[in-house]
Amino acid sequence: MSTTTSYPFTVSHRDIFRVALPASLAFITQPLVGIVDIAVIGRLGDAGLLGGLELGALTFGSVFAMLFFLRLGTAGLTAQSVGRQDPNQGLVHLLRAAMVGLVLGLLLLALVKPIQSLGVLAFAPPGPVVTNAFLNYLAVRMFGAPFVLLNFAFLGWFYGRGAAKTGMFLQIGVNVINIALSILFVHSYGWGVSGVAAASVIAEAGIAMVSIGVVWWQVSAGRGLKTTISLKQLLDSTALWRMFDLSRDLMIRSAALMGTFAFFSAQMSRAGEVPLAASAVLLNFSMVTAYFLDGQAQAAEFYCGKAVGANYRPAFEQAWHLSALWGLVIGFGLFVVWLAGGPLLIDLLTTNAEVRLAAREHLFVAAFIAFSGVIAFVMDGVMTGATLNTIIRNGMLASTVIYIGAAYWLQNQFGLGGLWIALHVFFVARGVIFWIAVRARLTSIFS
Repeated sequence: MSTTTSYPFTVSHRDIFRVALPASLAFITQPLVGIVDIAVIGRLGDAGLLGGLELGALTFGSVFAMLFFLRLGTAGLTAQSVGRQDPNQGLVHLLRAAMVGLVLGLLLLALVKPIQSLGVLAFAPPGPVVTNAFLNYLAVRMFGAPFVLLNFAFLGWFYGRGAAKTGMFLQIGVNVINIALSILFVHSYGWGVSGVAAASVIAEAGIAMVSIGVVWWQVSAGRGLKTTISLKQLLDSTALWRMFDLSRDLMIRSAALMGTFAFFSAQMSRAGEVPLAASAVLLNFSMVTAYFLDGQAQAAEFYCGKAVGANYRPAFEQAWHLSALWGLVIGFGLFVVWLAGGPLLIDLLTTNAEVRLAAREHLFVAAFIAFSGVIAFVMDGVMTGATLNTIIRNGMLASTVIYIGAAYWLQNQFGLGGLWIALHVFFVARGVIFWIAVRARLTSIFS
């Protein structure tokens, strides 16, 4: 994993925020799209439409979370290329990921009907309104599949090179367009849940084209990149095998992660429309927190990956510990913000009185994820940067098993509130397992 030559560098508090701040600003706009979607549909006052939107978005997210290896793997391999002072700075990894993403995206578009059927079986939507909204959302949303996967590859390359500002502008761009079109399509054109899905497709396609232009410009202008990449280099069997090996484990990791949230939503769905709609509101609060804290994970990913490529352990440990420290500080601040502003935000997102009451009832336990999930989020960045794929896979599977057991027991003891408590068990277990495993591997990584 490491090279015989070392390229020493240091990681400071300022370095962490140079990557983390733009990344956080970019990432936080992603769940804001979900919040706006919830709001534009929630203001229609139909809990069934809101529940259908949540299940549709969750199904789409579950499928594409399993393919998030295109983003994670590209970023980790690219960061290591930067650390090794590779002249093409991981451009070959971007091209490989883009080819795989385009093929997979077209395949998923052809499989939209089976995906819809599996979603219905998995979540057992409570009633025809939820079911129809769910199916309509996926029918439109899946047209964005190729563009979503291309954007995964592009963002992985930008963030893997430490180009956080470029990634920020692209992500904010796609999300601002998405939000504006969602409001237009739902409230001006009356397209309902299908309008929300169409807005996402158009935004993703537009930003994919912009990303292609940015990469083309950077390559054409030189920008310190060696641009002569041969077909033989692109199809190198050793590099391809490493990519597929990494992708397999990251896919398993993502499947386990999304399985956790799918189980959570399925349990809420079985409790009825109101608990499902309330959980949709609160999960979007939690996603805002997770995406904001992912800025620290992004800093850890870049600098830890660069340290592995540079074969320099001190920088690895600096990046790891500083990212965790600032993550805990920011996480606690977000927890306080959600407690203070949560009731008002709940009222803004839905007009349904029962949904408002149910969401307020579980606000505290949902908001605490801002603090309990910090180490898990940061360690995701540490391990993807270092491409410790077996630890990522095995640790996530172990954490998921712990979560399922805790969820069944806690739900029996505390009802639906127990499901939220079980999420904290999941995040804490994940963080502890990953921290211990990486600490045990440090000597071998930098041997």
